[in-house]
Amino acid sequence: MKRRQLILYALLFSSGCTIANPLNSLSNKSVINLPKKLRFTVTDVKGIQELRQNYEAFRTVLEDILNIKIEFFPVESFIAAAPALQLGQVDIVLAGPSEYVILNARAKAVPVVAITRQKYYAVIAVRADSGIESISQLKGKKIAMRSKGGTAGHIYPIKLLLDAGLDPKSDVQILFLGDRGMEALKQGNVDALARSFSGYEKALKDAGLSKTEFPAIARGALLPSDVFVVSNNLDPALREYIQNLMLKHQDKLLQAILSAPGNEQFKGSKMAVAVDTDYDMIREVYRAIGEGDFIK
Repeated sequence: MKRRQLILYALLFSSGCTIANPLNSLSNKSVINLPKKLRFTVTDVKGIQELRQNYEAFRTVLEDILNIKIEFFPVESFIAAAPALQLGQVDIVLAGPSEYVILNARAKAVPVVAITRQKYYAVIAVRADSGIESISQLKGKKIAMRSKGGTAGHIYPIKLLLDAGLDPKSDVQILFLGDRGMEALKQGNVDALARSFSGYEKALKDAGLSKTEFPAIARGALLPSDVFVVSNNLDPALREYIQNLMLKHQDKLLQAILSAPGNEQFKGSKMAVAVDTDYDMIREVYRAIGEGDFIK
């Protein structure tokens, strides 16, 4: 432990105090006791194999910049991440906006670093030959959505339906098809597809299809950033230490994330201090669809 503290002091006071300045709110006598390890997960990644495939490079870089061993802790869903945080099974979580709202409400997760996403908004697409040109025409139709609780693939498309005067419980049939939504739309098994814009573009590319063949008839507002949260059981000084070093070394971290082929949505992303109120729009959607109790 003495060696870890010595390393930390070197980090704080070397090279013109590049780390000391962000931590100047701490007492000069404060000492951050670095834990031997921290456990990390991503809410929309299932299983240890997928975590390693998409975030091994990120894990390695994060471990290096924090000088703390980082271990993966896979979760089966974003709902499962909440009790994992509460029970101290995981310490750092990368979550989407909708997932963050739930983790914050149910596990008092603390937001530390937001990771922006370009063109991060929900779209609803249809077949060009369907004759459907507006959301209101989806009444009585089937809509493929990605996963329950997903920000761009469920929560915000529901808001688009509500804004168009449709009751998502009775006016349309919602099918959660994961990444099979575009194929279902192509085959005529559903009438529309709701996805993030990047997910929509990727699905078209993977299937060799075009926007002319499957145009987007609606686009939502720009969504809040994805966010790295930490357990509220971590010492506040350690949370700040993690935040400052992630922001300082964001170029390395983002490069590591983008090195995995499954993370194209983060192309052009930047990291910034996470602000809880940025996610109030998601909370409003939950209340609008009658799920306010879910985020209390």
